[in-house]
Amino acid sequence: MAGSASTVVEHVRAPVLPGLGKMLVLAGKLDQKQAEAIVHGAGKARRSFIGELIDSGIISALDLAQTLSRAFAAPLVDLNAVDLQRLPDNLIDPSILQKHQILVLGKRGRRLVIATADPTNHEAAEKIKFITQLGVDWVVCEYDKLISLVRDQMASVATALGEMMDSSFDFDEDGLMADDEGAKDEKAQAEIDDAPVVRFLQKILIDAIRMGASDLHFEPYESTYRIRFRVDGELQEIVSPPVTIKEKLASRIKVISRLDISEKRVPQDGRMKLKIGPNHVIDFRVSTLPTLFGEKIVIRILDSSSAKMGIEALGYEPEEKARLMEAISRPYGMILVTGPTGSGKTVSLYTCLNLLNKPGVNISTAEDPSEINMPGINQVNVNDRAGLTFAVALRAFLRQDPDVIMVGEIRDLETADIAIKAAQTGHLVLSTLHTNDAPRTLTRLRNMGVAPFNIASSVILITAQRLARRLCPRCKEPADIPHHTLVDAGFDEADLDGSWTPFKPVGCSACNNGYKGRVGIYEVMPISEALQRIILADGSALEIAEQARAEGVRSMRTSGLHKVKAGVTSLAEILSVTNE
Repeated sequence: MAGSASTVVEHVRAPVLPGLGKMLVLAGKLDQKQAEAIVHGAGKARRSFIGELIDSGIISALDLAQTLSRAFAAPLVDLNAVDLQRLPDNLIDPSILQKHQILVLGKRGRRLVIATADPTNHEAAEKIKFITQLGVDWVVCEYDKLISLVRDQMASVATALGEMMDSSFDFDEDGLMADDEGAKDEKAQAEIDDAPVVRFLQKILIDAIRMGASDLHFEPYESTYRIRFRVDGELQEIVSPPVTIKEKLASRIKVISRLDISEKRVPQDGRMKLKIGPNHVIDFRVSTLPTLFGEKIVIRILDSSSAKMGIEALGYEPEEKARLMEAISRPYGMILVTGPTGSGKTVSLYTCLNLLNKPGVNISTAEDPSEINMPGINQVNVNDRAGLTFAVALRAFLRQDPDVIMVGEIRDLETADIAIKAAQTGHLVLSTLHTNDAPRTLTRLRNMGVAPFNIASSVILITAQRLARRLCPRCKEPADIPHHTLVDAGFDEADLDGSWTPFKPVGCSACNNGYKGRVGIYEVMPISEALQRIILADGSALEIAEQARAEGVRSMRTSGLHKVKAGVTSLAEILSVTNE
């Protein structure tokens, strides 16, 4: 019976057209059936709609590019005129470029200029925005030329990586023998030797060195894993690998840093080296920290060549440099360098040590840990658990006939007392303290319990410092800053005579949001007789600062404003790194 019979009706659904297909149908370049057939063929062959379209011969790559350029009012670019060697590097992970068949041509301010054959690819645009926190400006190009150029770029990246991963690119794994703790665990050893993880870590380190990063952060979360670089003082997310890689990556980093890979409950510190070329070795300081979802690892890049660039490269003004050079030429006394973590104190100290490092001078350092290796200097890593503290190391140094002593940090009264006694008995002592400026350093020593007489008779110079980002010389532009804003920042009316122009960051393919590299900002305060009298009278930091200004010592803000006048950095950057 018709009523009892079930009727089966087949609904043949037309393929869903992508945005590009719909646009081409509306433009009259394809009819509906042709577009559906291409979608079907692309799905069957597991390839992109645009690739299947060009191969079908219905429309040429040039015709398609011209059509898309008109439809989306996007510039049309001929990739034959693009030099692969001049394309910006490391802005986007190469795997994303290959997956979406796109090419980064440059950077303008907060926007990336990206070549594509399909400007309807919203997925690629959103992913790039999320990763880079930058906008996307599409330029349209021919599909066949784009595919060829992307392939060439990926090949060049692979070649460069391969060259750096051959015999001229080695981790220093001396001492990692079979009896090393942790190597007995077969499962852990398998993780360590996982070839993809090894290659991934090597590539990450290479990228960090190329970008001029100071630190790498490997951060595990519940369902994600991210890797960030600190470039010019700012953290940037570089890549978000699968969360399943976190254990293998942590094991690999820990074993080449000579850490216990079986211990995941407590923080650990280690070191590793990377040899790039026959004469260039870069040290890395590794720190692990147990978190809720795995071990966070921070790797600091320690390039010994940074301490050998010379004092001119640090950014001292001529009079500041003269004061520092006069102090380190003294036979005895204490020189203190102050500032927050990451302000370049260690590089400043080692630049001074490099100047003092001569055959007739005995130099010893105690650090936690030693960050820069320098031949000719006796370097000691303190080890609190073994009883080798700063104070113990200092006492040992004084029995080793020293001329110059460097203490990584004065943390307590015992270390301060021994360092001051060394400075009073014919030794030049260099050290660091964590204070905001030079005058507060003296009151910090007083608060530790050091007697005013000992401070006044031993400290000969204090340098407070910060690092500010340098403006990119290629893209910086004059800034229109109101007169009252310049005055509020600290400029005198005499400074605003119209003989100079402030600059602002713009951003290009050669820099990081308008900045490239960093420069030091310094407050160099010699301890004069007038300052010694204030110290002996137990004067405040405010009194010390007033006397220092009267003697011509620039504050860090004033020193930074000189960098603004010289066009080295921007006013916004100086206001952000100085607090007055």
